[in-house]
Amino acid sequence: HPGIEMIGETVREVVCNGEKHAQAIYELSRKYPSKASTVIMDLTVEAEAFGSVIEFPENDMPNVLGTLVDASSVETLEVPSLSSGRIQEYLLANKRAVELIKDRPVFAGVIGPFSLAGRLYGMSEIMVDCYLDPDAVTMLLEKCTKFIEAYCLELKKTGCMGVIMAEPAAGLLSNEDCMQFSSVYIKEIVEKVQDDSFMVVLHNCGNTGQCTEAMLATGAKAYHFGNAVSMTEVLEQCPKDTLVMGNIDPVGVMRMMTPEGVAKEVTALLEQTSQYPNFVLSTGCDVPPNVPEANIRAYYDALAAYNSR
Repeated sequence: HPGIEMIGETVREVVCNGEKHAQAIYELSRKYPSKASTVIMDLTVEAEAFGSVIEFPENDMPNVLGTLVDASSVETLEVPSLSSGRIQEYLLANKRAVELIKDRPVFAGVIGPFSLAGRLYGMSEIMVDCYLDPDAVTMLLEKCTKFIEAYCLELKKTGCMGVIMAEPAAGLLSNEDCMQFSSVYIKEIVEKVQDDSFMVVLHNCGNTGQCTEAMLATGAKAYHFGNAVSMTEVLEQCPKDTLVMGNIDPVGVMRMMTPEGVAKEVTALLEQTSQYPNFVLSTGCDVPPNVPEANIRAYYDALAAYNSR
């Protein structure tokens, strides 16, 4: 979002135009010393490809309107082609970002299978039918997985170094259910797309600590946590040879605090995690619109000050 504001465009325009999208990411990379560049986290792109109706606010992220399928219609739901919806614009955004940004890796973004299924089926409905009609949910998850896998393979061709898979809805599940309805499908995707040149970063900001074990079962090379968990607790659970990222609150800290408050929070997190060499500082989720520039600068300045000690 800060990149969108920097190029003077609206959110609606950028999420529909791959060239402008890449320009926003490029301008961010020129201004701030992030270790990687990431495209916009838009969790409506895949649902739109399946046929969901999407609302496009002028300066907020798109929203899925209504549901697309229920238990009786899952069987007839077709897995869409990669020419559907805005998929091609997101592929273009990644390709152009890779061409423009030469000093750091670029990471694509996709939604996770359970979160996509929830958007097509309705979150309340899928939570109930995980128990009442698991066969329908399983069939839908298989179709979502097939599409996400094909999308990831196409994203890989753009030259990006990996994909951040956002699976926040799985954070509503118990560890056992997360394993059954999310992790086994993510593992399928990971095994098909991840290699020495392309990594999967699994992001689950819905996890409050109860399904970290299920996340680790996916085999992703990195795990990204939201601000609902204790970073030190999840670092204790994660393998030492796996990157673990998080978890400064993007709204409560980055948007709402003063620059001094941001610096204090960042420094405190770095001190708490100092014994873990696999920790990577990040916000807990995507940075929202209207975050003060001074706060973003304070975030990076605090990191630089800590690392220069």
